[in-house]
Amino acid sequence: MTRLRARSAFALVMLGLMAGPAFAEDPQEALAMMARREAAAPKDQVVTLRGVDKITAQVTDIKAPMNQPLRFGSLEITPRTCSKRPPEETPEVTAFLEIADVKPDGEKQKLFSGWMFASSPALSALEHPVYDVWVIDCNAIAPGM
Repeated sequence: MTRLRARSAFALVMLGLMAGPAFAEDPQEALAMMARREAAAPKDQVVTLRGVDKITAQVTDIKAPMNQPLRFGSLEITPRTCSKRPPEETPEVTAFLEIADVKPDGEKQKLFSGWMFASSPALSALEHPVYDVWVIDCNAIAPGM
């Protein structure tokens, strides 16, 4: 049980350090900060995700442009922002993702909305019985893509 508490405390500290002002006391201020950050993010970025279908054991690398929903199986993934530390710092890629499960009748069930970290995929993970998704990299869109 103490290991679980230590992991939970570590997760909270990491989220606090990574998000910083996103946890502002005023919710309107936090939303405004997120909007400014999203507006400042390059529109020509893609986040590279890795998806696994746990039933077929098929692994798929997904290049997802910012703010454009895409499908992976029954999941609809919308990356909102992605950042990568400079080479002189400790390597880390983070992405803010929104993931919904699209039911056969077209209804969407929100499964995940938050930051994923390439160096610690289990820290903030999608929980789904069929699919796993995690962040691999963050790049500029190649010409002709």
